[in-house]
Amino acid sequence: MAKLWNKSGQVLHPLVEKYTAGTDHVFDHQLMPFDIDASAVHAKALKKADVLTASELKKILAALAALQKKFDQGKIKTTSADEDCHTVIENYLIKQLGDIGKKIHTGRSRNDQVLVATRLYMKHHLGMLQEKALALASSLVDVADKYKEIPMPGYSHTQQAMLSTVGHYMASYAESLIDDADFALKVLQHLDKNPLGSAAGFGTSIGIDRSITTKELGFGSIQINSLYCQNSRGKFESAYMEALAQIMLTLGKFANDLLIFTSQEFDFFSVDESVTTGSSIMPHKRNLDAMEILRGNVSVVIANQLMVKDIAKNLISGYNRDGQLIKKPLFESTQIALDSIEIVALVLKGLNPKTERIRAKINPGIFTADVANELVKKGMPFRDAYKKAATMIPLATDLEKNIASKKSVGAPGNLQLKQYRERIKQAQKKNT
Repeated sequence: MAKLWNKSGQVLHPLVEKYTAGTDHVFDHQLMPFDIDASAVHAKALKKADVLTASELKKILAALAALQKKFDQGKIKTTSADEDCHTVIENYLIKQLGDIGKKIHTGRSRNDQVLVATRLYMKHHLGMLQEKALALASSLVDVADKYKEIPMPGYSHTQQAMLSTVGHYMASYAESLIDDADFALKVLQHLDKNPLGSAAGFGTSIGIDRSITTKELGFGSIQINSLYCQNSRGKFESAYMEALAQIMLTLGKFANDLLIFTSQEFDFFSVDESVTTGSSIMPHKRNLDAMEILRGNVSVVIANQLMVKDIAKNLISGYNRDGQLIKKPLFESTQIALDSIEIVALVLKGLNPKTERIRAKINPGIFTADVANELVKKGMPFRDAYKKAATMIPLATDLEKNIASKKSVGAPGNLQLKQYRERIKQAQKKNT
């Protein structure tokens, strides 16, 4: 396969080819559709710059559409010999169109090709992540509403602290995911700048109208300085990875809670048997392995974000081949985040609170703060009430009445679920 950089028939040593290409071709397969889109838009800009005729543009667009169709059918692959999807696209156009295909690379570099394709990839997946996070948040709001009156101990320092509810607990994760979706949208807005046309980092003398490519590719604005376009590689990906990390932090905490709350010692919830595995030696075991893997994957995504930052830091201004190594942590983390949202949604569908088991576990000591508050209402200074309550043994408490008394905004007796539904609805509108 002809390499785009080879101008003299040079034969690259197989070891160098293997080492420099690495697994890049595997990840470039995910960039291919975005690079095809960007190539089609670049061709339109070349037409305006009088590099392509109307007839040539028509042929290039038709060839790119055919390439996309073949890609969708699984007939196009990127191999290590190709190096990257950019090479596959250009060689395909040359094979199909001859000299016309040779014109596609006018005024651009593989450097800004990978920039724009990656930028489009991140925008696309941030939209997906926001959509899926909001859908899961909506499910959690429904679960919170369904179980808003079921008592559940709340924990502080891993000890029972005050009375909560299953609904209150679930609503906390709904709000967290709504915030994560909002953050993903803000990151998307930050990334929404078109780098195409920066060429190798120093612009081009070809009259490429970057406003055309910006509009056609759906970017909000142009990333103006051509050198900054190259220098932003790693910075923008790191911001994207932070959006993934925020989602994973939410899901990881939920996973860890479920591992504890479904243990035999707690036994607060039952899960559908289809989401559990067994032991190869202990017949009684039902393991929530997916939540353990999710918990571990939080560390994978955070480590991947650090990897992206570490690869990009302190490089000399301009394009550096090191940036190629950013693809693996970026794509891997994206899939982890998408899969993690789906697995939590699946587990949530079969998750049911064991009401009587939970009630039996509630320690009467968690009502001492309520006792202190009652003494305060009768005129006793809080610190004196605090000390007196510590010596009292709370009597049998009406759990439902206690829950209903917690009326401060967001407390167990005032979940404000309507606000969450409205936030989800508004966020979904922004995402369409």
